[in-house]
Amino acid sequence: MPETSAVTTELTSQYAAQLTNDIERNTKEQERISAELAELQQQLTTLQHDHTVLVNMQQALGIQPAPAEPAATPSSSVPAPRKKTTGRRATKEQAGAEKSTAARGRATAKKTTDKPAAEKADKAHQPTLVELVRRHLTDLSEPRSAAEIATSLDKAHPERGIKTTVVRTTLEGLVAKNHAQRTKQGSSVFYTAPETAEQTSAAPQNKTQSEQAE
Repeated sequence: MPETSAVTTELTSQYAAQLTNDIERNTKEQERISAELAELQQQLTTLQHDHTVLVNMQQALGIQPAPAEPAATPSSSVPAPRKKTTGRRATKEQAGAEKSTAARGRATAKKTTDKPAAEKADKAHQPTLVELVRRHLTDLSEPRSAAEIATSLDKAHPERGIKTTVVRTTLEGLVAKNHAQRTKQGSSVFYTAPETAEQTSAAPQNKTQSEQAE
């Protein structure tokens, strides 16, 4: 009986450890996917905003497909010998008018599309939120909370409307990928870059070794 109990206890401990590891991996994977979803949601919101601006500009300029003009029919009151000549002249005038209308339409469309294209090009060169957070962590000399990081980024990039919840999710995703370090002080959570965390932990050790040498 004692041997059976020992085996059962050992198996239970192994299963408990395995379950703990599985739960931890599952939690980290959820955090990673949540960060990616937040980034994609921000990109979708930007695209929807651009689409609304483009549609409003199109409506303001009144750009619509031009309806096909019916062919000019000769009047029955025109004498027979002049019907052919009048038809040719009307056809030339109509062709000239259509060319002028098409040219004006192309010029208007070009002016309309130049500005949105430039705006899209500028936004394409903007860094993602993940890149902004990583750069900010690298520049920090001491740990900062998610709210403090979100406030700093929002001041630096007010046009992006950065929220604390999105920044916290992004930070947790970076921690899961070992691109950031998370520390707790009481009930508060702070974040730093991996290099900063290593330097911070190494400083007390260097000080202790120096005191021992003295």
